[in-house]
Parts: sequence; structure tokens; C-alpha cells
Amino acid sequence: MRNPPALEQLVEALRCLPGVGPKSALRMAYHLLQRDRKGAGLLAQSLDQALQVVSHCNLCNNFSEHPICPLCASENRDKSLLCVVEMPSDLMMLEQTHSYQGMYFVLMGRLSPLDGIGPRDIHLDKLIKRAQDGYTEEVILATNYTVEGEATAHYVSELLRSRGLKVSRIARGLPMGGEIEHVDSGTLAQAMLERRSVR
Repeated sequence: MRNPPALEQLVEALRCLPGVGPKSALRMAYHLLQRDRKGAGLLAQSLDQALQVVSHCNLCNNFSEHPICPLCASENRDKSLLCVVEMPSDLMMLEQTHSYQGMYFVLMGRLSPLDGIGPRDIHLDKLIKRAQDGYTEEVILATNYTVEGEATAHYVSELLRSRGLKVSRIARGLPMGGEIEHVDSGTLAQAMLERRSVR
């Protein structure tokens, strides 16, 4: 016996989430329809609202409801420093350390040729434009210490250094293979403070 078409469509839609396979998606769909219809409605409404109002900040590329996000619009940030991170979650982790007061640029990914993600897919043209804004004196690469993160840092550093920009890399206070999102704030603060120039 097959599920109703609308249920099948919901299951297929839920599979777009990372780590969600057919069985997990089916369990989620059953839960939402059987046990939490109010939550399902709120989820649908929130998704619709977010899709309508959330886009990218014109400067840092992070998610924002405005053309320029509050962080980029702040007068209290050091505009001479530009920290490059892979994802918004990395930016949030760095902010929680209270060890960095500069600006950010969010790549929204990392180079991964095996997954078909190349330089154009991580907004490098926008990063170069931002780094050459006349304010930036140092670009800090805070990509993850994974194979892809290292490759991204190397590629970005070559691009920026060829344009005469000073480039540094956060120190290896992070464990090899570790991701910024999962590191404690003390380790992350130390990594930021002990960043080094890229050679």
C-alpha cells in the first residue's frame, strides 16, 4: 500500500535536509502529521517567511533581512580586519569568543572538487571586491582545518596575496580535522589570538 501523494511529497521534501534519508524523512513526516500538526504549521509558516525575507548581506555575504547586516553596519567594528569563514555557524562561534572585533566574509561553503564545488560556488569574486574596499589591511583565514578547508585557505590566500593584501591564518589551536562549529570557545579564542601570516 502506498502513502497518499501529499505525504510522499512531504517525505521527499524533508530529504533535502542534511543527513536525512528516506526512513528518517518518513518518521519526521508521520510525527508532524500525527503528533504535532501545530508545530508542522509553524514550521511551514516560518520556512515561508524566511524564504521571503532572508537573503545575503551585500558586504559579508552572511544571511540577513537587510541589504547590509547589523554587524557590517556597526560603527564599533574594526574595518581594517576581515575574517573569512566557511559558514554562518563559524561566524557565530567566533563572535561568542569575544576575541575578535573586525569584519567578516562568509563563503557559504568550501572548495571541494569531488562534490563539484569550485571557486565560483563560494563567492570569491565578492570576497575579492570586499577585501579591496580601501579599509581592509589584513585578511584572516578562519576556514576549518579539514582537507577542504585547508585547500580553500590556500587558494584564497594565493588570490588575495597576488593583489597585495596581507593574509594570515588562524593558529592550529583547533584539532586537525576539527570544525570551528564544534570547538570550545577557549580553544577558538586562542586560535584567533595566535593567528600567523600565510607564507
